[in-house]
Amino acid sequence: MIHSSSVIDKNAKVSHSTKIGPFCYVGPHVELSDGVVLVSNVHIEGNTKIGKDTKIFPFASIGTQPQDLKFKNEENSLSIGEKNIIREYVTINPGTEGGGSQTIIGNKCLFMISSHIAHDCKIGNEVIIANNVPLGGHVTIEDNVVIGGNSAVQQFTRIGRLAMIGGMTGVLKDVTPFALSIGNRNYLQGLNLIGLRRKKYDNKKIMGLDKAYKEIFSSKNLHENLSEINGEYKDNELVSEVIRFIEKDKKRPICVPQN
Repeated sequence: MIHSSSVIDKNAKVSHSTKIGPFCYVGPHVELSDGVVLVSNVHIEGNTKIGKDTKIFPFASIGTQPQDLKFKNEENSLSIGEKNIIREYVTINPGTEGGGSQTIIGNKCLFMISSHIAHDCKIGNEVIIANNVPLGGHVTIEDNVVIGGNSAVQQFTRIGRLAMIGGMTGVLKDVTPFALSIGNRNYLQGLNLIGLRRKKYDNKKIMGLDKAYKEIFSSKNLHENLSEINGEYKDNELVSEVIRFIEKDKKRPICVPQN
């Protein structure tokens, strides 16, 4: 069903089960899968693919040119997975040559009002980004992350799986998996214990992660701390995931506790 006031380019690939409300625009290189809903006044352009059952609310702008002065109209793309909810005034940009030319979003994410996903971001599954949260370019957000309202994430930052960012936090440093991060300039405040329990992780493994967390962040020399616990937690996949995250990019600053 396509409302008569909407403009759908003849070359766009639109599923027969897509519902497009009034005053929408869909460009020539856009692909809309089964069950996609554009409520009204939605603008989609560029090499943009949107997965099935994704719902986009009024005044969202998807696939428009990256906000990067280095962008020179090179070929790029935006891929949005299935069953996402994209609320009012959300903006999502495609990639640039400097970041692999792709912005990629997983499945079952919620982007609340006025959030912004910049060029070359990689967003996992079941991510929740609250109102008025901008992500800078090249940000990586792993699965099940929650970012509170009015926070801001600096370009190139990584946020690990099942981490939670408190509202009004400036995220300048990478946040390890399962961590809680808050502050005007972000610091760690412990572990996302509620999130871990909701995912039904074994309590013994959570307790082991809590112990390892204290040892890993016992001083600012994280890599020395990691070498001291090397092998101690080899049977705890939660600890192993944190260690892999820290060691994956040794040039990136890692968020640590305030004291």
